[in-house]
Amino acid sequence: MNFKDIATVSGKPGLYKVLKPSRTGVILESLDAKKGKLVAGMSQRVSILSDISIYTLTEEGAEPLESVMKKIEAEFAGDLGLDANPDDTELRAFMKHILPDVDEDRVYTSDIKKLISWYKIIRTQAPEVLQESAESSEETEEKES
Repeated sequence: MNFKDIATVSGKPGLYKVLKPSRTGVILESLDAKKGKLVAGMSQRVSILSDISIYTLTEEGAEPLESVMKKIEAEFAGDLGLDANPDDTELRAFMKHILPDVDEDRVYTSDIKKLISWYKIIRTQAPEVLQESAESSEETEEKES
């Protein structure tokens, strides 16, 4: 599994594994202990994690979510060091530490909470996603050199 196989559905909590397309939408399986299935129709907004980015002040203007999650994994390896209910200041400081060029005007606290929640879900339910992506990026860097 990789970031192209994981999706989020607008209005629904958590993350979903993309199983296969259907005539009416796409079949998803929740990434939790229940493994509940869901058919997301055309009226629901489904976003694939590999297509999501976080706004930055760099020339590119955004950093891919996969890259940000890899940085979190490399630095914290699951122990984020945040309180159970972190306040806005603590969340923004965490984000600034991970992504120094983050655009604080366009990245809301709710976005940071969502990032942390998604990271925790992936870390517990599909940790190989974070590992595979780290290995594949190293291979890509070696090929480019």
